[in-house]
Amino acid sequence: MTESASTAMDIMEADEEFFDASDHFPEFCREEGDSHVAEDCSTVDVEGLKPGTEYLLNITRITESGHQSEAASVFVFTEPVDPVEVTVSNISTESLSLQWDSPAAEVETFIVTCCTEGETVEELTTDANCVTFSNLRPGVCYSLNVSVQLKNGARSTPAGISAKTKTDLEILLEDLGLDRCYREKWSLSKILEIEEKTISDEDVKCKSDIPWYFLKKLMMVNVTARNAKYTLVCDSNCDDASESKKLDLKNLVRGPTSDHISNPLDIITALFLCSDGFVQQEMALKMSMCQFSVPLLLPNCDTTQCTLMLWAMRDIVKKYRPQHLLESKGFIEERIVHSQLPMISFVRLGECSLSKSEILNKLLSSSQQYHDTFVHHNMECGDNPRKISNGLTEITWYLPCGNQNMDIFVEPVAIANLHGDIASFETQFSFLCQTSAAVFVFFDDLNSGCKLLTHQIYKAQIFLVGNHQSKNFSLEDLERIATELCLTNKNIILKTKTMNDADFVKCLRKSVSDAAENPQMKMSVEQMADVAHELGILVDEDSPECQAGKQKADAITEDIQDILKYKEDQLPLQGEIWKELTFLEKEEFRLRKIGSENIEQYKSDLQVQKEELRKKQNSYDMSAAMTCFIDAISSSRTERCYFLKWMRMNLDNLSCRKLSGLRELYKEKSKGSENTDEIKNIDRQLSNSSLGTEHFFREMGQIYEASVSLPETDLSRKQLQHLPKLCAQLLLDGFPLELVDGDASNIPLRWVSDVLSQLNDLVSPKNKIKVVTVLGVQSTGKSTLLNTMFGVQFAVSSGRCTRGAFMLLIKVNEDVKKDLNCDFMVIIDTEGLKSPELAQLDNSHEHDNELATLVVGLSDITIINIAMENSTEMKDILQIVVHAFLRMKEVGKKPKCQFVHQNVSDVSAHEKNLRDRKLLLQQLNEMTQAAAKMEKKEENKSFTDVMEYNPNTGNCYVPGLWNGNPPMAPVNAGYSEAVYELKKNILHLLGESEASANKILEFREWMTSLWNAVKHENFIFSFRNSLVADAYMRLCTEFNKWEWEFKKETYTWVTKAETRISNFGTVAAKSATSDMTQLLTQLKSEAVSVLSKWETKLQDNLKEYFKQTEGHVYLVERYREDFTNSAKSLRRELENSVINQLTAAADIRRGMKELDEIKKNHTTVIQKAVCESINKCRKKKVEMTEIELDKEFDEMWNETLKKLSFFEQKPKDVFDSVSHCLIANLSTKGSHACKLLHEKKIKDCGLEPYKCKADGTWKKVKNVLTTLTFKDFVKMRQQEADSIIDSCTQFVTEKLERKCDYHDTYIQEILHIIDESLKKRTDMNIDTEFEVSLKQHICGFAARRFQEMHLEFLRVNDPHRCLDENKEKFRDDFQDVFHKRDQCQKKAAEFTEQCLKPAVEDFVNRSLGPDIVDEMLTKEQFSTRMSFQYSLLLDLLSDDKFDGLCRYCFSYESYVKEKILQQVKKHFSNSSATFKFEDRRLQSMINSINDAIKHTKTKKCGDLKTFVEEMCKELGDKLVISQDALGAFMILNNADQDQFAHWLTVSVEDMAETLRKKFKNTTFETKLKRLHVNPQNELFNRVVGCGKQCPFCKVPCDAGGGAHTSHFASLHRPEGLGEYRFTTTGKLVTDICTSSVLSDNRFSCSATKGKYHPYKNYKEIFPDWNIPPDSSLEASDYWKYVMAKYNKDFAKAYGAEPADIPDCWRKITKEQAKQSLKESFTIK
Repeated sequence: MTESASTAMDIMEADEEFFDASDHFPEFCREEGDSHVAEDCSTVDVEGLKPGTEYLLNITRITESGHQSEAASVFVFTEPVDPVEVTVSNISTESLSLQWDSPAAEVETFIVTCCTEGETVEELTTDANCVTFSNLRPGVCYSLNVSVQLKNGARSTPAGISAKTKTDLEILLEDLGLDRCYREKWSLSKILEIEEKTISDEDVKCKSDIPWYFLKKLMMVNVTARNAKYTLVCDSNCDDASESKKLDLKNLVRGPTSDHISNPLDIITALFLCSDGFVQQEMALKMSMCQFSVPLLLPNCDTTQCTLMLWAMRDIVKKYRPQHLLESKGFIEERIVHSQLPMISFVRLGECSLSKSEILNKLLSSSQQYHDTFVHHNMECGDNPRKISNGLTEITWYLPCGNQNMDIFVEPVAIANLHGDIASFETQFSFLCQTSAAVFVFFDDLNSGCKLLTHQIYKAQIFLVGNHQSKNFSLEDLERIATELCLTNKNIILKTKTMNDADFVKCLRKSVSDAAENPQMKMSVEQMADVAHELGILVDEDSPECQAGKQKADAITEDIQDILKYKEDQLPLQGEIWKELTFLEKEEFRLRKIGSENIEQYKSDLQVQKEELRKKQNSYDMSAAMTCFIDAISSSRTERCYFLKWMRMNLDNLSCRKLSGLRELYKEKSKGSENTDEIKNIDRQLSNSSLGTEHFFREMGQIYEASVSLPETDLSRKQLQHLPKLCAQLLLDGFPLELVDGDASNIPLRWVSDVLSQLNDLVSPKNKIKVVTVLGVQSTGKSTLLNTMFGVQFAVSSGRCTRGAFMLLIKVNEDVKKDLNCDFMVIIDTEGLKSPELAQLDNSHEHDNELATLVVGLSDITIINIAMENSTEMKDILQIVVHAFLRMKEVGKKPKCQFVHQNVSDVSAHEKNLRDRKLLLQQLNEMTQAAAKMEKKEENKSFTDVMEYNPNTGNCYVPGLWNGNPPMAPVNAGYSEAVYELKKNILHLLGESEASANKILEFREWMTSLWNAVKHENFIFSFRNSLVADAYMRLCTEFNKWEWEFKKETYTWVTKAETRISNFGTVAAKSATSDMTQLLTQLKSEAVSVLSKWETKLQDNLKEYFKQTEGHVYLVERYREDFTNSAKSLRRELENSVINQLTAAADIRRGMKELDEIKKNHTTVIQKAVCESINKCRKKKVEMTEIELDKEFDEMWNETLKKLSFFEQKPKDVFDSVSHCLIANLSTKGSHACKLLHEKKIKDCGLEPYKCKADGTWKKVKNVLTTLTFKDFVKMRQQEADSIIDSCTQFVTEKLERKCDYHDTYIQEILHIIDESLKKRTDMNIDTEFEVSLKQHICGFAARRFQEMHLEFLRVNDPHRCLDENKEKFRDDFQDVFHKRDQCQKKAAEFTEQCLKPAVEDFVNRSLGPDIVDEMLTKEQFSTRMSFQYSLLLDLLSDDKFDGLCRYCFSYESYVKEKILQQVKKHFSNSSATFKFEDRRLQSMINSINDAIKHTKTKKCGDLKTFVEEMCKELGDKLVISQDALGAFMILNNADQDQFAHWLTVSVEDMAETLRKKFKNTTFETKLKRLHVNPQNELFNRVVGCGKQCPFCKVPCDAGGGAHTSHFASLHRPEGLGEYRFTTTGKLVTDICTSSVLSDNRFSCSATKGKYHPYKNYKEIFPDWNIPPDSSLEASDYWKYVMAKYNKDFAKAYGAEPADIPDCWRKITKEQAKQSLKESFTIK
């Protein structure tokens, strides 16, 4: 036991009863020990002892009598405790450290043992609690035991732990930060991510940065990639400080340490071990381009296995010209793993004084240019010890260029180099001996490797290469070995004293050349796999996924003999059928071959043809190849990627062989000028013989598109719904998606759109993208530029003729997302413009334009590759590019551009090319002017008008790609660095971009709308985009809110101003001035100030709106000026309206003031007479009855009235005033108008309903309006007249409802309404007779109504009548005063009822109109004009009644007004709907009245009259209190002021309740009549906009703002619905203007003066209208459905013959019509 002891004792006598055991603790220095007494027991347990401690036990016998015997003593040790918390640390390859916690006991020593596989490696004794074991083996698991030994030699139970020493690989991977990547291999998508490290210029700061540095440089093919090292901070500080130190030669000789620097070969080996097969392949390819050697056998020092890197080298394609092709100038292009080449291997035996790798570099380098193909000792970092790369066998190739003066070897040869001693790597050596044509063995001492060399099985020649100068060199050993190997002098190469390096290399080169030109064996890398398998060497291609992918790819490609026939058999849907579909799609938009056919019938026929072609596509069963292909890409991610790689390589190999033959034939035929047809045919064959994976994906897209045309329930369609998701997943895996099919010059829109939709689903919500595109001439290195810049894998001249455009997806890392504001970058590579292969084909220029427009439109940045040396070619390219940029500017997208000048290597290029940049800008300006003229946008004079471009920053000069003469030239480091700078600049520009990143679905919308517009001949006028439409809708919605806020605030201010004017000259007047003119001037000034403030606010709102980065605001930048002008226009309109209202109110008040004075005087006289009568009655001192008092009052009243003088108010002659206004209005129309005016008096006008008489006019215009009959002409005129008359009648009715006096501004407003309405109808050929007659009619009936209103106003305000009305009130007051009754309660009630209640009710009515408008504006349909149009048309479709449709087409404005009124009434059908507004306004006024009472009470007014006057002043800017009622109230008023105030408060509350009941019980129609702001009119003005109608189909304009310069409509309709008919047959026209503007058809109208004009040039006649073609063929299905259904009804209503309805119109369903409506108005 560790903490107790048990003692045994013998019992000697029976009377011995007790024993005493004492334990002594010497270490605690106790004076006495503890005692334990045991009765009748021979043992005792002692508890509480310490472990590992020696104790002395004394045993004493005690008798019953208490006698104590002598003590017997014994020494006891408690058992030791095991060590605790044993841990291992500092594990390296050869050592580890062990730590433990010391136990709480007396420990002599610790014994630590290290064992492995049952054997003790080392045993250590220590008194410390830690120990380090050294000289261990790497990668071995050791058992470690720690036990405690006491002084007596006793040991504790060992505490054990196991630990494994690290391998060199593990240590290196940890240092490099790659330990995790070794377990989870790096993928290509991870490598290519855009992150901070890839665009940072910071130095390598730590070892873990080195792999990234290497990969970053390598992916950009930078030959400095292997120079990866980092500088310790102390080193750099020492360098700085060393200059100030004294001379220290020892330190100088010692030099800097390099322990912290890794050998480049170790880094390369580590990266290959940590990467998946696809990264390895990409690394090998890039290393090969840099002319670095690539791994052939990759060692793994942990497993001592090596791997043949066959798959990694699969993608390396080399071109070279061997000796036998010198004369023909031919060349060989093939994958290097397929090339049957002699391989010359170089190995080392033991230590060697010659640097094998350095000598190889000299061997392969020309005298003019040295290149480090292999890493060697004298390279940067090359002298650092290799830790994991010993056994690495690298390979490179020397490939001749066909120039004997330059070629080192005239035949191609592979060079292999094994790093390390072959004695340690016998497997690799055996492999090289069996696969090489020759093996060169470098040695110093042959003695140690004698057996290795002599017992090896050789298939290769053996060459021994030694350094005779080495101290270990033995000629005897060399002779012995050479004899055993049967070698001759030519197989032995010695570097002697007389031989320098150059001579030695020359000698070596001769031997290599001889071996290469006369090889005993040639073997491809592919064939080496068999040898590898025999030797137990792994092959990277043997992975199950790779083999499965290969088998599936081979199954598809192995039977391909004739590519053209194979495509016809296995890929039939993309051939002629797809090209025919493409032609039909474009013809639907371009209508080039329509001839004299009816447009809509022609389009209907095209639609039928398309359906037939889709049926034909669906009739094909899926081919065996496509079945296998779809099955293969449906497998696991890794297997799918291997499959597609195998497919690409197999197909490239096939195409390369086929195309090389065709190119030879092309070269032969090109020698004769008479072979043009044959050359053209070969060009077509070149195109048709191209076969790549994109053709299979293209077929997949066509299979999918064809299936989509099937019913949704069709099984075939359901089985193919997963295809877009497969393709989306491949995009995420890094494979390109074909956007544009270059062969057919078309985009399979449904297929690509659904792929992008699926991609969005896969990555959401991280779905923001930015796009970079490259454009330029073919073979200017566009794909290479993108590959170098982003490390991607666009096909670069692999023998195939690439066509179209491809997109790749690159993920953006989190650390740069905030800078770039996107989640992915999309890189788009395009085929070359002005491609020679396409030049012989039809429409190649058109194809280039389409492609350029599309990719520029999709881009955020477009890189343009140009060649300054070819000015003609440059002009062509610039014209195409400038066209594309101009088009984008016009449709609202402003991509940035970067011009790249390749092959410019001088360091002073930027300065020297200043002249070239000026020339380029001049060329761009010329191209801009030419393009602007073609696009009819001639306001663009220079390139900078089209886009932001700075010649100094917008150009990048890139040196040539190769540093020397290919195929042996490495990539120029200057090229990589220049491209890297370009990449940083592009990412900087993307980060700075004001435009927000598109989401994937928005990118899809752009692509669809751009391509649909591209299909038209006139892109700018054809472009329609839902994103633009959404952005425009949002802008309209916001502007409408600001506009209404402006109007509402103006109306509120005007109401208060009118109140002030109405109270002018009364007790309620707040203004100190007594001059109405002065008050009016003051108010006008205030009005201008208020309007200016709100206009500024509106303009500021616009500015802030356009500063947003979200919501695609930049897309509607071109509308900014329209909305700015609309704000100015709104302000002008409101200012005119406000000034007119103030003027009218002031003039009316002036007249009223005179009447008020007369009434006031009369009231004073009456009051005096009443007082005298009261005094008279009181003097009688007789109790008078009520009858007697009444009699007395009547006598007094009659006598007083006789004394008063009542002047007769002369009524104004309103007819005369109206006549003067009308004459002034028509004064600009000339003498004829004046003559017509005098022929008829205003009094005689407007008595009968207006009838249009157009006999005289018709004679003048019948030759112009050739499409109309006289009857139609009169009908059209009558409709317009009736519409204007309705508007004016409503205006007059509103004025009459207000019961105020007449003012000339009323008639002026009516004339303004007529003028504005006539301005809109430019198509009616308005003549003077019509205008004069219409104005006379309207002014006549208006004057008559206004005259009646004026007379009624005079009657109501007649002083005599006012006195009569108040007679009974005077009588009551007379009696009250006589009887001295308390009048407080009565007067309070009277004041409330007569003065306050009408004023409060008027206040609520004034406020209710804007409140109703506010409420209606919360409805989506009133947010914008387009929203209203959509809801209106949807209702018409739902109602499905011809009457509504006819009225909509026939009398649009009156129909809209009616519908708005219906909507308002429906919304407020429940009286409680308006009550909440009325109650809110009422309560606010009650609060104001109560506040006024309280405030007035504090003023301590002298009498009640003063009290009331003060209170009226308090309410003077809110309420208009009737002066008649107030004057009557003031008479004989003797109420107590405080009591009055009390009862007034009570009466006000009663009044509030009364008004609430009244509001609840009043019908909405009644309320509408009392409103000062008519909701119907406000809403109508909001949704009707400018009121302009399409000149062809009469659909209303949807443009936002009131002052837009260009009109457009979201949905046009057949022109027959606008009453157009054919002149010959009288049938209604089915043509839709959105189609007509594309055709060669012509039109005739009043604007063309009866002459026929091409629809295409409609803008020459109607420059302010923009009629783009429909966004899709289904967009106008709504009106097609309507016209097809109600054809006869419309014909009857219009007095025409029914139209010839195209067949496909009759098939349109109601649901399709509804869907087209959503599409047209971009409703989600």
